Amino acid sequence: MKKIELSEVKNIYEYEKIREDFRRYIIDLKKKRRVEVGNRVSLVFENRDTVLFQIQEMMRAERMVDDNEIKFEVDTYNELIPERNELSATLFIEVDDPQLLRPVLDSFIGLDRGNHVYLEIGNKHKIYAEFEEGHSKDDRISAVHFIKFKFKPEQIEDFKNFENEVKIVIDHPNYKAFSIINPETRNELIKDLESN
Repeated sequence: MKKIELSEVKNIYEYEKIREDFRRYIIDLKKKRRVEVGNRVSLVFENRDTVLFQIQEMMRAERMVDDNEIKFEVDTYNELIPERNELSATLFIEVDDPQLLRPVLDSFIGLDRGNHVYLEIGNKHKIYAEFEEGHSKDDRISAVHFIKFKFKPEQIEDFKNFENEVKIVIDHPNYKAFSIINPETRNELIKDLESN
C-alpha cells in the first residue's frame, strides 16, 4: 500500500474545513475495520485513510505547523500502513475501570511474545501476528500494540475465498478468545491485500 507523502497532509487551517466530514467517514470506516476478540481485546485494521486521519488529528491537537516536525510524524505513522502482502492493525487491550487497569494489563504480559495472536484461514493456515517492539517489558505491557500479519501468496488466495472461514485467535494462558471476521470486514481487508 502506498505510503502517505507530506504533500497529502493538509495544514491545520485547511484540515479544519473538512474535518467533520472526514471524521464521520473515518468513524464509519473504522466500524468496518474493527474486530472484537472476546470482551477485552479489539483490533482496528489500518489503511492509508485511518493513518492519515491519525496524522491530521495529531497535528491539530499539537498545533503542528513546522514541515520537519510533520514529516517526522508522517514517517513514523507510515509504519502502520501495510506493506505488500500484509495486513496491519492496532490491537487494544480494553479496560473501562481505572482500578482494574494494572491487574488486567498484567494478566496480558507475554501476549506480544510467542505465537499468541494469529489469523486462522480455514483449517489451512495460521498467520502469526508480528508485534512492534517497545510496548512491553518483562513486568509491564501497554494497552495499545501495533501488529502485522504477513501473508504468502497462497494464503491471500485462501483469505479471498469465502468458502474458508477466517478467524482472529488469541491463545494466551490468561486470555483465550476468537472472532470470525465478518464478510464486510473481510472485504475491506481484501482491498488492503489487493492494493499493493
